Amino acid sequence: MGSVSNGIKGALRVGQTATVLGRTGVNWLRGDRPPTPRLLRQTFESLGATYIKLGQFIASSPTFFPKDYVDEFQQCLDRTPSLPFGVMKRIIREELGRPIEEVYAEIDPVPLASASIAQVHAARLHSGEDVVIKIQKPGVETILLTDLNFLYLSSRILETLAPKISWTSLSGIVEEIQRTMMEECDFIKEANNLKVFRDFLHDTHNEDAAVPRVYEHCSTRRILTMERFHGVPLTDLESIRGYAKDPERTLITAMNTWFASLTQCEFFHADVHAGNLMVLKDGRVGFIDFGIVGRIKPDTWQAVSDFISSVMVGNFEGMADAMIRIGITRESVSSEALAADLQRLYKQMDRMVPDEVPYRPDQAEDDVNNILMDMVRIGEGHGLHFPREFALLLKQFLYFDRYVHILAPEMDVFMDERLNMLH
Repeated sequence: MGSVSNGIKGALRVGQTATVLGRTGVNWLRGDRPPTPRLLRQTFESLGATYIKLGQFIASSPTFFPKDYVDEFQQCLDRTPSLPFGVMKRIIREELGRPIEEVYAEIDPVPLASASIAQVHAARLHSGEDVVIKIQKPGVETILLTDLNFLYLSSRILETLAPKISWTSLSGIVEEIQRTMMEECDFIKEANNLKVFRDFLHDTHNEDAAVPRVYEHCSTRRILTMERFHGVPLTDLESIRGYAKDPERTLITAMNTWFASLTQCEFFHADVHAGNLMVLKDGRVGFIDFGIVGRIKPDTWQAVSDFISSVMVGNFEGMADAMIRIGITRESVSSEALAADLQRLYKQMDRMVPDEVPYRPDQAEDDVNNILMDMVRIGEGHGLHFPREFALLLKQFLYFDRYVHILAPEMDVFMDERLNMLH
């Protein structure tokens, strides 16, 4: 019976998708024609869960998608209307298999946050601890699977009709999205990620960073009960000063913890945007939301490390060699030709940025973004395809680069002795 019900829901979902696409088409014919990237983002936001996640995937995958799309989808916000508390209560009761009152002393009916996959409510356990409950919205998995199967089929058809597109293997990208999204729907995996990261902090004697504790007796595949952290986002400079005497020191703690996880933890946090890094009331850095993590093989990390070292000293042969080790290719790549192209890129940049022009942090951030993406595109021009983990790593480096501009503008990331970037 369940499969029949899921089939009906799936058919309805395809109908919904067609309706939204039809409405977008009608508006376009009537003359409402925003630039294509914006039109696509607005359509994705109307289509809900899967497409919002797909938009975020585009934003975090500059090695796969054109720059104007990557830039536009940075604005793809995963904020969706909250569902009534009665619906959420029913899910908690179904998942726990016992009366809610036996587990929680109180639950705030007004959600702290509502995203496409889940909604978060503050609560208190009978034992007195403040917690947050992450509750998966009903029907999310059916919607995701229907949408992703639809996208996979469409991408295979498109690859057949336009073989040139298949250099990025569209269907491969959809498969990758399916894998990461289905992982995000399984809160047992997220609970395990939290425990593994907690063990990593313990094993590395790191008392300056923290991760929420999971309450297993009231967590399942669809609900996750965690310790509630009280603090402010890492970039809220005014509030941080009340918690941490030295914002720069706090940022170094966050960066060192993350860099250490690349080699000493089985995964790295792959979404360190400001909302997921908190400064707690006791001054520690809190890492939250482990729904998206990346895993990198030791030899790949060694190559990434060599790549960064080469960028720092302007060693083009070293950059080319590291890029060839990071990339995946079916043909042999000439290290000399790649190094020559990278050197040409640097010469162009020197012409673009004269020394006498005053330094603007926001411009510098864009430059760093563009330089890295141009380097990746040059690599791809030589037949290299970079794994998504490389794009995820670059994305986190760029986040930290942004935080340095806000919290420690005087700091030289590559020269600061306190940073264990490549150790």
